[in-house]
Amino acid sequence: MRTEDVLAAIATGLWRWDNASGTVTLDGEAARLLGLPPEPVVLPEVSVRSRFHPVDWNEINGIVNLAVAEGTLAEARLRIMDVDGRVLRTVRSRSKPLESRSADGGVDYELIGTIQEIAEPQPGTTAAHTPITGDWRRSREAFLLDAGRALAEARSTAEVLRVAASLSMPGFSPDGLAVFGVAGERLSIIGHHGHDPGDEEPFTDMLLETDYPAAEVVRTGRAIYLATPEDYKRRFPATWPLAQRFDRVSWAFLPLTVAGRTMGAWMAAFKHPASFSPDERSVLTTVARMLAQALQRAGVAESERELTTGLQRSMMPQLGPEIPGMQIAARYVPTGGGLQVGGDWYDMIPLPSGRFALVIGDVQGHDVRAAGLMGQLRIAVRAYASEGHRPDAVLSRASRFLAGLCASPESDPYEDAGTGTGSGSAAELDADFQSPRFATCLYVECDPKTGMLEVARAGHPDPAIRMTDGTVLMRPTAGGLPLGIVPDTDYPTTRFTLEPGETMMLCTDGLIETGGHDLDTGWARLRAVLESDTHGSGSAHEPEDAAAGHFRPPHLERLADLLVQAVHGPSSHHTTGPLADRREDDIAVVLLGREGEDCGCGAPLTHPARPARRTVLTVAQAEPERIAGARRQVRDLLHDWADADQVDSAVLMVSEMVTNVLMHTDGDALLVAEAVGELGARRLRVEVADGSDELPHKRHPGEMSSSGRGVLLMEMLADTWGVDPQGEGKSIWFELHEQSKTDADPVV
Repeated sequence: MRTEDVLAAIATGLWRWDNASGTVTLDGEAARLLGLPPEPVVLPEVSVRSRFHPVDWNEINGIVNLAVAEGTLAEARLRIMDVDGRVLRTVRSRSKPLESRSADGGVDYELIGTIQEIAEPQPGTTAAHTPITGDWRRSREAFLLDAGRALAEARSTAEVLRVAASLSMPGFSPDGLAVFGVAGERLSIIGHHGHDPGDEEPFTDMLLETDYPAAEVVRTGRAIYLATPEDYKRRFPATWPLAQRFDRVSWAFLPLTVAGRTMGAWMAAFKHPASFSPDERSVLTTVARMLAQALQRAGVAESERELTTGLQRSMMPQLGPEIPGMQIAARYVPTGGGLQVGGDWYDMIPLPSGRFALVIGDVQGHDVRAAGLMGQLRIAVRAYASEGHRPDAVLSRASRFLAGLCASPESDPYEDAGTGTGSGSAAELDADFQSPRFATCLYVECDPKTGMLEVARAGHPDPAIRMTDGTVLMRPTAGGLPLGIVPDTDYPTTRFTLEPGETMMLCTDGLIETGGHDLDTGWARLRAVLESDTHGSGSAHEPEDAAAGHFRPPHLERLADLLVQAVHGPSSHHTTGPLADRREDDIAVVLLGREGEDCGCGAPLTHPARPARRTVLTVAQAEPERIAGARRQVRDLLHDWADADQVDSAVLMVSEMVTNVLMHTDGDALLVAEAVGELGARRLRVEVADGSDELPHKRHPGEMSSSGRGVLLMEMLADTWGVDPQGEGKSIWFELHEQSKTDADPVV
């Protein structure tokens, strides 16, 4: 007797499914089981696919992939449909997936196996499925793992509901879903799937005493399974008319329970009869538990996001009305963990004099206490500034305020006696909450008419200036200790002018040091963004236009976004994936631009002159370490100078001139450096002024002498130099002329 005859005698057919060619080969018995004439046939995949229930077809890929991964047989229960969509029978398929690779390297599968008809329990009975080794159990476990992972990754209630709607349960899948929530003594719809808009109206405000399955589930905490419409009508006759119009034939209502508390109910409705066997009830119960946990996590996350957003909006002020002749932009990005609030802040304060103040600061820490201290300190600084105090007085008062706010009160002896030792988790938490904190701050008072800036700094990074030609310099300013360390601290004021077309950047250290950078490498990263022309207003200029002297001021909103993206990468703090969250510290950045002739407001000049680069720096007698800052200022000013040797010469002469002032006079040195002209033909003029009337003179130092060579260096290295007596003191200057041309402007 042939094998085919033996298999046909026990109602078992053979099939071969070739995924590469898209064909299915059936013997006579397999064709009969699929509702086709009982004879061997080769059919296209689409013809056979139309015979399976769509839910079962969607599960086949997962079952095959699982069998390939485990090296086992692929076993599945499949419902066979006729052309009218009615279920003819249920078959069990057992097949071996054979992996094959195509010529282009792709992976295809060939399934070789059997199909056998199995008995299906009648609707309304609780008979279990016919046992199939590994089939139902492996499918259920794979489904629950996928469902658990998807629900765990959902970050909002809407995402949880979308995941629940997309679940395809093994062997049976609901056609309609609804999630009910509880508010007081009423039942409401949180979300639904498989229904038309407006279908939820009768259920949106239902009393818990209503004779409705979901209400009873919430009251009792026990699931309700209704396998037939007759069961529904018999148990809940009052609300049967509400469910009858949806044309479902089976329903499952399960409690959503978390930590012993029923927070709602989940309904799964079926258009095809469901017997709700023990295995099916187990799957539904597990899904309901995972769904309840996911909804609770999403609710907590949404509450935290709402709290975070409220804190940020209350602590981060608006920049206020527009200021004629000025542009202002600001950004705040919180840290990546916890409530996403921290100690960074910025503010814009209108002053009684008609001026305005820009403030940026950073309170130590990234916790709730840092955020609370930041809010109190911001209000205090705004109050002191609104009273009309000068920048140094504002920071002095703010330092005393923060020191008093963070002062730890003396321990209470009665409290210590009551607790025995006065220590413990609560005491440690209280001690941490009362521990001293400090804050850095930069306060800038601006006159919008003249561009005059008065800067007071308390341990904060210096401001950066983007000049009209795109060159960026860190502007050194005098400063004092961070706020709150020493209550009575003086904060010297630095004055300089923001020229038309220039932009000033104030930022916290999070913008500089995030991503493993230090102050130097982080500043180099930001400088590249500030000097780039990608954030200019209007369309980009051609290279020849840039070389001819066409310059664009930065568009501050675009520039602020680019600065944040340079630190975090594009949108890395919104999504998961290969871009890790890099919010190691809060970030606050404020940009202030002064409009000029090249602001794009009027017609451009035909042949505009290249703007001058200019920097001013004061080196005090008590700050000899700032000589290194003076050298760095000159080198940054000449970053695109054609001759590197001339740059070294200029740095050497500046160092010599400033050092001589500190050594041979009792006053401070005022450095003014300016580069004017077109690329390749520029002129650098550097002046160092002091309050002494003693003029330099040429000396002839010995071979081993450590001084006396300043005038000799000027004569050897400078193109021209001189000394200009002033009313009080003198000014020593030198000039260098660029000696070669560059091919292109590296800035614009």
